[in-house]
Amino acid sequence: MKEADAGGGGDGAEEGDGGIWIFGYGSLMWNPGFPFVERANARLLGRHRRLCVVSRHHRGDAARPGLVMGLDRGGSCRGIAYRVPSAAVAGTLAYLHERETAHYPVYRRADLPVVLDGPTPRTVRSVTYVIDRTDPDYAGHLTVEQQAAIVAVAHGLSGANRDYLKSVVEHIHALGLRDRRLEAVLHALGDRP
Repeated sequence: MKEADAGGGGDGAEEGDGGIWIFGYGSLMWNPGFPFVERANARLLGRHRRLCVVSRHHRGDAARPGLVMGLDRGGSCRGIAYRVPSAAVAGTLAYLHERETAHYPVYRRADLPVVLDGPTPRTVRSVTYVIDRTDPDYAGHLTVEQQAAIVAVAHGLSGANRDYLKSVVEHIHALGLRDRRLEAVLHALGDRP
């Protein structure tokens, strides 16, 4: 596995035409915010989606931090892969740097293989963001009850933390999948997954 520096130079995720693939597992699934020419359901091996990143910007603030998704070690993760055309690569990477790492130093940009769904599945390199377990904003140790208590009251620039969690679960369901850990947090909030 090759992980790239957040300020990275070249991209191992490049396609032959100079475009790149981006793998989304949280809000990028429904709100990528960048141009793309292809979208596919995809699976990343060796990392799993987890509500484990403290958010003081998009889904919380300094007084009441929220929680957002991170890719943690082990397992696998289903999400959406987007192919970005070469003309949009620089702008997309700058946008993702601002969105994913400027407010969340816990994230590290990584260049990882994902398997694209389709009649003939294929593996492509993709840019995604994984968590650094040594960062103080890593919250992977919280119980379901602790996560629910945080999500219930947090609200940031992008809206309520509870709405974010509901959207992630809805999009996971739209892929025909379940995430019982996230569903347990929704259940603890009194919401139906």
